[in-house]
Amino acid sequence: MRNRAIRIVPATLAIGALIAAPLSAFAVTQPSLAQAAVARASASPAAGSSPAHSPRGSLVSAVQIAKLKAADLDKAATDAGFVGAPKSRYDVTLYRLIYRTVDPTGRPTTASGLVALPDGRHGALTVAEHLHGTTATKAYAASVDPTSTDRIITALFAGSGLAAVAPDYLGLGLGPGKHPYIDTDTETSASIDLLLAARTFTPRHGVALKRDVLVTGFSQGGRATLGVGRALTRGEAGSFRLGEIRGVAGPYDLLNTELPAVFSGEVNPHVATLYLAYFTTAWDRTVGLYNTPREAFRTPYADTVEDLLDGTHTEEEIVAGLPDTPAKLFTAQFLASLKHPTGRLHQALREADQICHNWTPRAPVHFYTGTKDTDVVPANATSCA
Repeated sequence: MRNRAIRIVPATLAIGALIAAPLSAFAVTQPSLAQAAVARASASPAAGSSPAHSPRGSLVSAVQIAKLKAADLDKAATDAGFVGAPKSRYDVTLYRLIYRTVDPTGRPTTASGLVALPDGRHGALTVAEHLHGTTATKAYAASVDPTSTDRIITALFAGSGLAAVAPDYLGLGLGPGKHPYIDTDTETSASIDLLLAARTFTPRHGVALKRDVLVTGFSQGGRATLGVGRALTRGEAGSFRLGEIRGVAGPYDLLNTELPAVFSGEVNPHVATLYLAYFTTAWDRTVGLYNTPREAFRTPYADTVEDLLDGTHTEEEIVAGLPDTPAKLFTAQFLASLKHPTGRLHQALREADQICHNWTPRAPVHFYTGTKDTDVVPANATSCA
């Protein structure tokens, strides 16, 4: 959960990583009218879908939330500190989609996400999917926060002529419940299902989505790019397939790199406290890490930490409600289990880190790191690569 200002420089990398990359293989030139007609005809909903069954990726609602002139978008990028972001070629319209997906147990739920389209472009467009970094506040999600840096990033992709999508993930934005933080399965399903919902939505605006998806993300989202890329490679997103991955500063190797870096001092202690509090409370709901908060957290935090991370508090409130080191937050016994995971936690971490082990990308994969990153150490990318 990086300070919103601190996210600016890495977010700039995310923009440059994809927008400034050569896109010749993805044909961003204006298609002919004949191509557009074929594209619209091919933009059918997922196979087997019907309103009666409301399958994953079904569109629940869509509402226009903003229109940005190219010049205004460029100014917003400059004001946000995105130095070197390419100039927008198109005005952009932003939409918030609510769509059907699944929770960590596989039960039906809904999630929200952002779709940005370049004005005046019709026919078949390449899709860029932006996966955001850590946030513990529902109201900071790109689909609901007009000041969100992730909203600006998504809009910049559309300003370059791409169709851009950005999931809020489960439990953020207008999604019900709490966010299952660093949960590869639902990061993936929420991202894939937004693609399917967008495929239903965009033909209303004369746009069809091409098969190849360019996937990029920062921090938590950098890690999530691999889960989404794996799903696209395995054919788990209908006709969509992986075009390219550009992951920025992702904690790809939790067990053998990021957690050890927390306890070696490579990760800023205050930041480590934030991440570990969020991680522990979220994974207790999905994996089961403690019977009561007092097993994991010291007094007085045992009585407050779960409510503090329920999605309704601002990052400033969360920071103020936590100590400045993990040793002050966790009991000695639980802290030892984080330093040297065993049992259920060890197994869950190993399974989560399979995103770097159990598949072979058939498209380009690029990792970006910062040598002075004290949140997510660069060795994560080296290990995963």
